[in-house]
Amino acid sequence: MLAASLHRGFEPVEAFADDEEVDYLVVDEESVFNLDPDCTEVAASEHMLQLGYYELPYGTLIWASGDTIAACLFPTETSKPLTKAGILSLGSGYYWTLLEAAVGSHEGFEIYDIRATEQGIIWTEANILSDVWRIYTATFNGDDIGEAAKVDEGDGDWETPTIAVVGNYAFWQVLPRLNGTKLTESSLLKRARFGSSNVDIMYVSEGRMSSPPYPLRDKIVITPRTNTDAVHHQLTLLDAETGETKDKLILPSGMKPLEAGYGNTGFTFSFDGIYNYGGGIANLGTYAPKTSKAIGDYQEKEWFHFNRSPTAAPCWCRNYFMVKSKQMVCGIILGEKSFFSFEVESGSDNYGDYLASVGMNALAVTFANINLKAIDGTVRRCCLVRVWAPL
Repeated sequence: MLAASLHRGFEPVEAFADDEEVDYLVVDEESVFNLDPDCTEVAASEHMLQLGYYELPYGTLIWASGDTIAACLFPTETSKPLTKAGILSLGSGYYWTLLEAAVGSHEGFEIYDIRATEQGIIWTEANILSDVWRIYTATFNGDDIGEAAKVDEGDGDWETPTIAVVGNYAFWQVLPRLNGTKLTESSLLKRARFGSSNVDIMYVSEGRMSSPPYPLRDKIVITPRTNTDAVHHQLTLLDAETGETKDKLILPSGMKPLEAGYGNTGFTFSFDGIYNYGGGIANLGTYAPKTSKAIGDYQEKEWFHFNRSPTAAPCWCRNYFMVKSKQMVCGIILGEKSFFSFEVESGSDNYGDYLASVGMNALAVTFANINLKAIDGTVRRCCLVRVWAPL
C-alpha cells in the first residue's frame, strides 16, 4: 500500500487501550418500536415537496453528500472507458462530465467510485486484471476540476477503499483483505485536502473496520474495533478538521454493523443478519434513537427499528429520518411514530428508488433507473433523479 506522502504533523487516533472498561450498548426489547406494526403511515405529500425531477443517462449512479451538487458515475456506450465521472446540479438538473476516463486508462484502469463537495472530488480507479486500485483527489471550482493528485495505491492484499468527502477534505478507508496476506495489519482512515499529495492517517484500528466512512458537514463516522480481548465495534464520530472524537457508542461483543451514521438523535446503525443475543437490537434492520440526548448518553433510551433488510445507509432530511426499503425510500417521523414513502415510478429496476443522500441535509435525493416500453411502442430509458424538501 502506497501513499503520495504521509503527513507526520497529525497524530492519528487509536481505539481504546486494553485496560479500559468497555461500556457497550444494552437495549431491552421493550425499549424498541418497529416500523411494523408500531408506526402509522401518512401521505408523503403532507410532509415533502418534490423540487427536482431530472432524467440522466440510464445506468447512472448518484451520491449526494450535501444540498447543491451530487457526484455521478455515468455509463458509456463503449467498452473503454466503461464509465465517466461528473456532477449533477441539484437545483437546475444540469449535469456535466469532469473525467472522460480514468487517469490510468492507458494502463487498463477504470473509474470505480466518486464523491464530491463544492470544494473538490475524490475518486477511485481500479484495474481488475492486475487487482490494483488507486485513489485520486482534485479541487473543484464549480465548473471544472484542478490537477489530479494520486494519494494512495494498493494491490490485492487490500480491499478497494470506501471513500467520503467532508468540506475541503477527501477521506478513504483502507482495510486488509480477508483472504490476503496483510490480514493481521491495522485498518486506516486516511485524509487529504483536495488536490494535495499530503496524506493524514486519522485513525488506526486493530482489525478490520466494519462499515464505510459516513460523512457529515464537518464530521465523519467510522466503526473501528476496540483494542480489547473481545471483539467490539465502536461507532465513532470524528471532527473532520482536528480528528477529535466527538461521540462514541460501543456495540455488544461480536455485533458488526453493515452501515453506521449519525443524525439528530445520535448514532444510527444497520445489521444485515440476526443475532441470538443483544436484546432489543438483535434483529436485521436499521436502528436509531427516538429522541436527542446528551453526547455519549445511549443507555436506557427508546429506539426505533426499521425492520427491513438494509440496502443503503440512512440519512436525515431536517427532522425526517430517511431510510431505504426494498423498493421505496421512506421518511420516519420518530417523535410521532409515523412514516411516509415516495411512490416508485413504473419501469424502475427491481430495487426501485435508491437513497442517494447521506449525512444531515436540508434536501433528500433519490434515483431510479427506468427501462419502460409503453403500449404504443415508445421507450423511456433513463436514470430518474428526484430532489425532495420538507414542507
